Formats: sequence, C-alpha cells, structure tokens
Amino acid sequence: MYQVIARKYRPQTFAELIGQEHVRTTLENAIAQNRIAHGYIFSGQRGTGKTTVARILARCLNCIHGPTATPCGICASCKEITGGNAIDVIEIDAASNRGINEMRELRENIRYRPARDRYKVFIVDEAHQITSEAFNALLKTLEEPPEWVVFILCTTEAHKIPTTIASRCQLFSFRSVDFEEVLKRMEEICAKEGIEADHEALSVLAQAGEGSVRDSLSALDQAIACCGSKLDAVEVRNMLGMFSLESLDQVTQALAAQDSRRMLDLVQELERNGRNLQHFCRELARYFRNLLVAKVAGANTRLIAASPREQERLAEIAAGFSEDDLARYLQLTLDLFKDLQSSLQPRLHLEIGLIRLIYAARLVPIEEALTSLQGGSAPAAKAPKPPLPAPKQPAPQRQTAPAPPLAAPAVAPAAPPPQPASQPGDWRSRLYTALTEMGMKFTADAVEHSEVREVNNELHFTAPDEFAVSLNEKDILKAVQKIGGRPMRVRIALGDAPAKAAPLAKPARDDVSERALGHPEVKRFQEMFPDAQVRVVRNLKE
Repeated sequence: MYQVIARKYRPQTFAELIGQEHVRTTLENAIAQNRIAHGYIFSGQRGTGKTTVARILARCLNCIHGPTATPCGICASCKEITGGNAIDVIEIDAASNRGINEMRELRENIRYRPARDRYKVFIVDEAHQITSEAFNALLKTLEEPPEWVVFILCTTEAHKIPTTIASRCQLFSFRSVDFEEVLKRMEEICAKEGIEADHEALSVLAQAGEGSVRDSLSALDQAIACCGSKLDAVEVRNMLGMFSLESLDQVTQALAAQDSRRMLDLVQELERNGRNLQHFCRELARYFRNLLVAKVAGANTRLIAASPREQERLAEIAAGFSEDDLARYLQLTLDLFKDLQSSLQPRLHLEIGLIRLIYAARLVPIEEALTSLQGGSAPAAKAPKPPLPAPKQPAPQRQTAPAPPLAAPAVAPAAPPPQPASQPGDWRSRLYTALTEMGMKFTADAVEHSEVREVNNELHFTAPDEFAVSLNEKDILKAVQKIGGRPMRVRIALGDAPAKAAPLAKPARDDVSERALGHPEVKRFQEMFPDAQVRVVRNLKE
C-alpha cells in the first residue's frame, strides 16, 4: 500500500530532524546526563515535528541500548514504537479523549509498571483540548508520577495549557522551519524518489508550507500526482491556487501609472477565471511585505521565502517605491483582507480596496503638509493633476500667467535689497516685506497689525489677542537675521496696541498684476471670498 511522503520520510532519530536544533541539543544532553524529566510540553505550529520528537524521545528511552541519544532502530522496542503499536508507549488523542473520565482511566493505568520496556511513555496530542476538570484530575499525578512514567504533551496552542500544568513540565517551543532547510529537504526526497524538479517549483512548494515541513511535503506529494516525474513551477502554482510574481506585479504597475481602470480590469479577470478573491488579497499582502523587506534589506536576504531570481525581481520592483508607500500599501491590504473575510460582496470590497491603493499613493505626509502650511505654501501632490483649461478670451501677451491659488501665494521673483539695521523706525514694514518674501504670510499678517519698537537691541511686539498664534517668534528671528545680519532678542506682548498701526503701503501693481487680477476666474474667487487679498503675483515663465 502506498505511503505518503510525509510519513515515509519521517525522521526516526535526532540526526534526521531539521530546524529544531535547540530542542535536539537539550534532549540529547538530558539523556546523556540521565536528567530525564517526568513531564514535557512540546508547543509550536503545525508540522514542525512535535509528535515526531516525542516518538524519537520514547525510542531513546526504551531502546535496548538505552537510554541513549542514538537508538539502534532494530530492537523490538524501536520497531514497535516506529510502527505505533508499542504496548508501553501510549499515544492519546486529546481531541476525542478530553474528559475527566478518560483522565481517571489514565491515572489508573499509571500505577502499573511497564510490561517490557524501561519507561511507560504517554504522548498526549492536541493537549490544549483537555477540559479544565480533566486537567485538575491529572494535576497531582503529573506533579509526582511514578519513576517509570514520562508525560509528553503536544499542542499548537500552549497558552491554553493551565499554568498549574505548565509549571510542572519542561516547555519546548518548536520554531517554524527555515525556508532554505525545507527546500534542501525536498531536494533530497526528490532525488530519492527520482523526481525532476527545478529550484523555482520547489520554492513554490516550500512557500505553500509556510514553515511547516509536513505541509510542504504534502504539497510535494500532490504536485507529483499532478505533474508526474517532472515538476513545473507554472503547473504547481495553478494546482495550489497561488499567484505568480508576474500576476501580482500588475498591481504595482497600476500603482506606478496611477491607473484605476487597470485595477478594475484586474478584478474582472480574477472573477472571470474563478479565482478566490480572498486568497488573492492574502497573496497581495505577502507580496507587499516582501517588497518592503526587499526595500529595507536588499536582494538575496533570508527574510524573504523566495528563489534568488524572484528576490532580484522583488528588489527591482521595490526600487520604484518608498518605504512609506510600501508600508501604507501593506497596511491597507491587510485591512482589506480582514474585510473580505466577512464580506457578502467580495468583488465590491476588492475593487474599492485596490482603488484606495491608488489614492494612497497621492497622499502627502502630515509632516510635509504642516511644514508647507507654516511656510505659507501648499504641499505639492505626488501625482501631477491635469492642467486647467485655458481661458476663452485672448490675452494681450503670451506672458500672462493664471493667478495662483489664494491659499498658497507665490514668492516674488525679485527681493528688494535689505536695508541697514540702523533705521529703528521702520522695523514693521521691513519685517513685513521680509516675511512675505520668505513665504511666512501668517506671521507677516500678525506683524502688520502689531506695534514694533526697538529698545536696547531688543524688538518689542505688541499685538492684538487674535494674532497670538500667528506671531511666530522663530519666523521673526529668521526675518531679523535676514534684514539686519545680527542677532536680536524678541519680546512679544498681547493686548490692544497703544496706537492702531497704520496699514502698510502695498506695492504698486505692474502690468502683469493688473492682467492677472482682471482675469475672470480671479474675480470669481474674490466674489466668493470678499475678505481675501492677493498679495503677490508671479510670472511662472520668468
């Protein structure tokens, strides 16, 4: 009768075990020093060797040459434990024997010595399924068992084991097996089975296991049944329902081109081919994670479970995006995957989620937005927007430029030369001009409505209460340094100014300003916002 690969090539000694060196070393030393505990807890994800190590430990303890870290494998005890019919090695499935009555029977069985072997070993699989009452019934026996009893509790959810039980056992945490070790193990098995498989096909099978050796070997068994003696990466992906790097790259190409239509076409293609949208979203999240890791760590890193060719391709794709963008895409994709798990309309959610990725690429970091607002200029968008249509009425000259947005006035092209610092009576106008040229319009407005006096190399500002936030001391110090070329201290007082400051004289309008202010669109904005002022007009062609 055919035996699946995962069982046929199951490790029988510690030397054949892969990926759990910390467990193997500790148990080998314990056996060599005769420091064998009466209770062990093996925890970890599925398919990492918990039950296998429990059987190997039982063979080490009951081998005719034992206790030894290298069981012979030919004695009656070793053969029976390997076949699963040893009378003194009892394997219990806690998923179906989880009640207090089963634990009472177990407790009665413990009282009797082994029939033939040195130890009576109880291997309890899925131990977290045992009820609290059953654990309580086993508590005293587990704490002080007879000298010939060894308990081994195997579980994938160690946090569900009561602390009273865990404190009486030695806990071993099994890790997920490294991608390269799984790949090497499958190459050895394929060589023994006479299977021809390229590196990329085995990489796909190792990725499907996600660190579980048993899952990867089960996928290998399925691939051999599907493809025969020669494994092809494309056929293996189609069999497992996985997506190739080229298909996932369509999303990043649409992001780079800011093409929402392409995203919708991609969802349409997935729906037409009957692909699982939730599975696609999970693969997309893993794809963005690999891109982020490739961006941070570069190509040829062990942090990415992929072949060298795929890692180089991931590094090339990641070079076109920033770390912030990739982290944002990953978070949005994870949120989308969570929504798809309970969605009644998965296609609608996937379409909206992919279009949100397009819009996320246009976002400006909050730091840049705040800096731009403080500096008086609007933040530049990542993706250029289409230009506004040209006005219908002809302009007198080709140099006429459309008026800039009111929220972000441009800086004047030519700055007047700074006046010497020895003119004490004109600080307000000079500061206003300097702040306007530097793009700090809010601070300039506050200075315009303030009284400014120079006293003993200090500038005293008296401003109304409504300008308390706008009167930025750091901006004023920069303007003072620009005007006078020497440091001065600034003191700001709030309250009514002794004498209301007269409005500063505005520069005369030139021909370009007159044409810009006479533009119909500018007039329309001035009608909508009657209190708005256009302070500076800049010719973009100069």
